[in-house]
Amino acid sequence: MPADYHHGVRVIEITEGARPIRTVESAVIGIVGTAPNADAAEFPLNTPVLIAGSRTKAAKLDTVGTMAGTLPKAMDAIFDQIGAMIVVVRVEDGTGLTDAEKLAATVTNVIGGVDAVTGQHKGLHALLTAKAVLGVKPRILGVPGIDTQAVAAEMISIADSLRAFAYVSAWGSETAEAAVLYRANFGSKRCMVIWPDFVGWNTATSSNDTLHAVARALGLRAKIDNEIGWHKTISNIPVNGVTGISKDVPWDLQDPNTIAGLLNSEEITTIIRAAGFRFWGSRTCSADPLFAFESATRTGDILADTIAEAHLWAIDKPMSKTLIKDILDGINTKFRQLKAHGYIVDGTAWVDPEKNDQLSLAAGKLTIDYDYTPVPPLENLMFYQRITTDYLSQLVA
Repeated sequence: MPADYHHGVRVIEITEGARPIRTVESAVIGIVGTAPNADAAEFPLNTPVLIAGSRTKAAKLDTVGTMAGTLPKAMDAIFDQIGAMIVVVRVEDGTGLTDAEKLAATVTNVIGGVDAVTGQHKGLHALLTAKAVLGVKPRILGVPGIDTQAVAAEMISIADSLRAFAYVSAWGSETAEAAVLYRANFGSKRCMVIWPDFVGWNTATSSNDTLHAVARALGLRAKIDNEIGWHKTISNIPVNGVTGISKDVPWDLQDPNTIAGLLNSEEITTIIRAAGFRFWGSRTCSADPLFAFESATRTGDILADTIAEAHLWAIDKPMSKTLIKDILDGINTKFRQLKAHGYIVDGTAWVDPEKNDQLSLAAGKLTIDYDYTPVPPLENLMFYQRITTDYLSQLVA
């Protein structure tokens, strides 16, 4: 406590009051893949490397211009949509006598893990270290071209840890019916299954080639986050850099009895041609209907991290009514801002006395409740058309 006596002037700074809450960055892509011709100094194996919207740096994943591996094509797909913030983890191509053995070995490298001797995180697990190493947290995950069921399952686990969202292909599905069966392998709210792929021009072969839809989903997701917001799904937005679809997907805006309608009804996002080429579908693989839409899952994750990370300032401060009021005011102010901009329908934070008894407060524990309503996409628009003779009287009025 300052001395009681002082001959002069003193200023005591009061730091009470609600703090502004800043929304966490949502458009950071995390991608794992192969690039045998990469500059090893720029992209060492199993190490998260940040590409901050630079095609020049991304080009160092393919120093000879052959587009070998999965990462060079994925970078081109992403940058066709937006100059995104991308965390890249390069893994080694698998070896073997057959293509199946090579793929299996590559899948093992992609899944990765933690080295028992060195403690190094490898493959998908290296994404968990991005925040500490690079200062950014990947929230949009994909492994284009190698996302087998085993890879997808591990990626969902990583997405749970990061509060991220994973886009996966219906691996190996040659038909829509096969894609529907494949979709049944997942029940996570942080996963979207996409079928089929795009077609586009391969500059390395000077011919049309299959382009992984997942790679373009990553870029489009980052673009939407930046230009519209994380409350908008990837559905019904034109995709850049493609010329066709790898499989026939009949679609009609007014008829649900199409292949596109079947896929959407089974919670698979597909691709349609309508004023360009677009993803069509907003559903996750969630077993919980509350998180059926991609936007609902991402809204919940962004809010959770935004509110949690914004309150470092409050930890270890003396508990008081003023402190509690400041925390509540900050959260409710943020909810009002998000509501005003259309990111949520509404939200409210409050203190429940029953959860904050004397023993809890004495132990330094404070519990704050809040609820929110995510903005659902308009998925099913219906018009009722009626014919009437009532307006005929206007002809002789």
